[in-house]
Amino acid sequence: MNPYVLTIFLSSLGLGTTLTFSSSHWLLAWMGLEINTLAILPLMAQHHHPRAVEATTKYFLAQATAAAALLFASMTNAWATGQWDITHMTHPAATAMITTALAMKVGLAPMHFWMPPVLQGLDLTTGLILATWQKLAPFALLIQIAPTTHPTLLTTLGILSTLVGGWGGLNQTQLRKMLAYSSIAHLGWMIVVLQLMPQLTILTIAIYITMTSTAFLTFNLLSATKMSALTLAWPKTPVITATAALTLLSLGGLPPLTGFMPKWLILQELTKQGLPLTATILALSALLSLYFYLRLCYTMTLTIAPNTNNSTAPWRLSNTQMTLPLATLTTMTLALLPLTPAAQALIF
Repeated sequence: MNPYVLTIFLSSLGLGTTLTFSSSHWLLAWMGLEINTLAILPLMAQHHHPRAVEATTKYFLAQATAAAALLFASMTNAWATGQWDITHMTHPAATAMITTALAMKVGLAPMHFWMPPVLQGLDLTTGLILATWQKLAPFALLIQIAPTTHPTLLTTLGILSTLVGGWGGLNQTQLRKMLAYSSIAHLGWMIVVLQLMPQLTILTIAIYITMTSTAFLTFNLLSATKMSALTLAWPKTPVITATAALTLLSLGGLPPLTGFMPKWLILQELTKQGLPLTATILALSALLSLYFYLRLCYTMTLTIAPNTNNSTAPWRLSNTQMTLPLATLTTMTLALLPLTPAAQALIF
């Protein structure tokens, strides 16, 4: 893609998210979300491959449906209350409808069906934008309307997402689909604690973006899009393969890695608020996700090369990609757990 055109699309992505962040009126927020969606569509379809075009079409239809529902809900609220302000979302039906629309925007279960096939049809760089940056604007709106949303709705969406994210990834062999289900599971953790402590949701989003960016950039460096391609990673790049395995365990939430921090704090907060059953279900659902991360770790580190597999042996070409962002993100993904007391001091 032409660098100038790419700059325009990326700037529009930033503009759409910033507009939604800074708006207090539902129409402006909706405009920001629309700019965001329209800016990423050409990036998704840039390879002119049937799978990419299909993914772009699915994404457009899902986002357009969610945006229409959001606009309808905000108009219903304005009609009933005379208020277009985001923080004055007081009509119960409109609030439930707008929460559902935003859940569809980010890909929470049971409105998650578009996400795995869409992510599967994209290259890893565009997939990274879709799995991280595109979540920010809808979550900014969810955080603002959380005080007026029905707690049962948020908790149900959260628990469903963690379970679907865990179960859905169990039988996958495609890395992008695994990362899509991983995203759904992480979103579930964020949404459960949203009403109890929004600061903790923001911390979880920040750590999720760090870990997911590391995973996408690592797979991009290894040119791997399916599990069988990872079996040859160890003899080719042993250090990157070792850090990739640790990154996946961090995504699974194992101590002493960074991914344990949000899960630990969320379970602690749920227990403190008198919700031990919810905390137990979330903790058990994390085991489902951990299983498919461990499958990937086994494929990368415990299969012996030379081995028999169906994938084509990759050429050992010199690396031309930027590795500084990956090195920084990997360090953050693996080593931020000791900063938990500092994070607690900031958010409490």
